[in-house]
Amino acid sequence: MERVIVAGISGAGKTTMATELAARFGLPRVELDALHHGPGWVKRPEFEAEVEQFTAGEAWVCEEQYQGALGDLLWRRADTLVWLDLPRRTVMWRVIKRSLSRVAFRRELWNGNRETWRGLLLDPEHPVRWAWARHGVKRKNTAERLAAHPHLEVVRLSSAGEAQRWLGTISGERTRE
Repeated sequence: MERVIVAGISGAGKTTMATELAARFGLPRVELDALHHGPGWVKRPEFEAEVEQFTAGEAWVCEEQYQGALGDLLWRRADTLVWLDLPRRTVMWRVIKRSLSRVAFRRELWNGNRETWRGLLLDPEHPVRWAWARHGVKRKNTAERLAAHPHLEVVRLSSAGEAQRWLGTISGERTRE
């Protein structure tokens, strides 16, 4: 487990899992949202080049997202996929709670961006709406992409409890073959 992507829909816990894996295994980690979102939620022109450079390294962990911009780059370069395939009720609870907290406390996310009440209520691309509308689509898409990348070691976790138990079973040492 040296080049790891953590997949799942918004609210599944990708960032939390990637952060934990990076800490346990001493892996460099990048948050793709931080690379992607420039001021005003505009895509940064350097995004693809920065991801290309980061994933050219021999060891790393990041969230699996931005397929439209990155294609299969992450999938080709990864050796492990941790798939947080959590139930819709779990991800919805998490993404709603997270967004409400971000809006209420005006928490800065990336490059000065903040979630807003207007975005939460009206933006069809807001993570809450995205998670609801795309939950099944994301599951199907991930399964299809796995079939196209048989080299990946896959850890599929279907509940928050299963994810916690799995984390309790892995050691914090990387192994080389």
